Amino acid sequence: MDRNQFIGLILMFALLAVYFTWFAPEPPVPEELSTQEEPIAEVVEESTTQDIPSIAPAIPDSVQASLNTQKYGAFAFASEGEEKLKTIENKELSISFSNKGGRIKDVVLNNHKDYLGNPLVLVDGSKSKTDLIVDHNGRKINLSELTYVPSVKNFGDTTQITYLLSDGTFSIIQKYLIPPTGFEVAYSIEAKGLNSILNPTDVNFNWVHAINRAEQNLEDGRLNSNVRYYRTDGEYDELSERSTEFEDETLGAQVKWVSFKQKFFTAAIIAKTSFKSGYISQTVDYADTTSVKNLSMQMLIPYSDFSNGFSARYYFGSNKYDILKKVTPEFEENLDMGWGPLPLVNKYLIIPIFHFLERFFTNYGIIILIVVIVIRLILSPLTWKSHMSMAKMRAMKPELDEIKAKHEGDSQKAQQEQMKLYQQVGINPVSGCIPMLLQMPILFSLFFFFPNAVELRQQAFLWAHDLSTYDSVLTLPFTIPFYGDHVSLFTLLMTLSTILYTWSNSQITTVQGPMKTLQYMMPIMFLFVLNSYASGLTFYYFVSNMTTFGQTVLFRKIIDEDKIHKLLQSNKKKNANKKKSKFQTRLEEAMKANQEAQKKSKKKK
Repeated sequence: MDRNQFIGLILMFALLAVYFTWFAPEPPVPEELSTQEEPIAEVVEESTTQDIPSIAPAIPDSVQASLNTQKYGAFAFASEGEEKLKTIENKELSISFSNKGGRIKDVVLNNHKDYLGNPLVLVDGSKSKTDLIVDHNGRKINLSELTYVPSVKNFGDTTQITYLLSDGTFSIIQKYLIPPTGFEVAYSIEAKGLNSILNPTDVNFNWVHAINRAEQNLEDGRLNSNVRYYRTDGEYDELSERSTEFEDETLGAQVKWVSFKQKFFTAAIIAKTSFKSGYISQTVDYADTTSVKNLSMQMLIPYSDFSNGFSARYYFGSNKYDILKKVTPEFEENLDMGWGPLPLVNKYLIIPIFHFLERFFTNYGIIILIVVIVIRLILSPLTWKSHMSMAKMRAMKPELDEIKAKHEGDSQKAQQEQMKLYQQVGINPVSGCIPMLLQMPILFSLFFFFPNAVELRQQAFLWAHDLSTYDSVLTLPFTIPFYGDHVSLFTLLMTLSTILYTWSNSQITTVQGPMKTLQYMMPIMFLFVLNSYASGLTFYYFVSNMTTFGQTVLFRKIIDEDKIHKLLQSNKKKNANKKKSKFQTRLEEAMKANQEAQKKSKKKK
């Protein structure tokens, strides 16, 4: 910039300064907003509601009172008032209560965070609300829209908060009891002097609840959330967990509890006696990525219970088996542990081992590693029996190959000769499969345990930031069908270790033909299926594969196959003239019948 340009710039700034100082017009002052600006800011700060100032003309107090009387009748005196919140905390929960309706507004789990690291809001007052609806001379009055008077008392470490609605002639009292620890909040409601103004019909307890997104995988969260319930007659049921469409159900009589279950946490209400009946529903709003699933319940409280005193408990907590089983009968059903016998394996084997190890180790990757070793030790007798059976089959491979070569083209005759040989040497071809089948319940149980174990939630190990979800080491710029848009390293290692173990086994087994190729298909399938599963599960399978591989090497060194071969040959001589067993006879008859059916089928073609 030269000297002339610099002088010109200075003159321009000087002219602008003179203009704005002496000649610029003053901005017009709004007639109303200029005087109300500060008061509006103060109201928004003090009020817990987020009301937007209306530009409509104010309704005169007399008209508003008349409208309130038309809507609320005898309850009109409590229809106005500013919402005020009271937050009470214990070790596990922070609960915000509202004087509007005397209800729970927000619940925060103190010891948990969402996937973004924010406090985990289990019940969000902006998305969740409970209503109590009564019949007042033919009109439905929502008691949760009215303003109650709060009071707080302490009984030792326990806090009681009471909400009172009264005009001097009648009263409605709602009480909450918050213990110093735990996830349960006692609740009771009692009405006095209302028989003259209320119809003695059942009272509606309604709860709408949009589950806040707490996990990174939104789709997985939606597929693991639903409404569940249990009746006093012992019937447990639920809406379809995997469904993302609208689902609903009308419940029969005597409902003990209803829960809003998500993958790792549950919000529920448990009646001391029971609800008379009810209706539940669930749906997904795909446009709302901050919510997992929208759930609701509409339960009926008998009027006699409402007037004499209705008691219940809220549960706001994690889906941990040791906690859930103590809440109320069948409440542990809010934790998915599998079907058939699988929950028994999880309850009485996997979970006890897991929680025992928690006393000594804080790293859950190490705990999983030790669980693998413990499970393999428990299963070692079955594994040994399976390896002995395989060793016997390998010892007889030369004789089996001779039979195949001798009866090439006649599979039925070859199979008959093989069964005869098995009988003579004392081999049960099924004995090698039975130990493997007996291990399957444990493997399937773990398939349910690891993805649903809240203990693994947000627990890091090696490169996995969270053992309860997939470990992504590479994000793909595209999506592979049935696989996803990321690469899970533990799943990849699990697949490679399975293929290695399968290949190693195929070198020492008698498996031939298409079956030898098909045995590699299962690991490839699991690569796709488990890529988005919990990394704790795939890490377990990977370590289990490597441990099994080590066991195989150890057993092969211990087992003397030459000695086994001599023993089998000795058995063959002893049993040369032995009659066929009933099992072998039936098996041969079935094989003959099958071959004849195949021949007839070929002739027809």
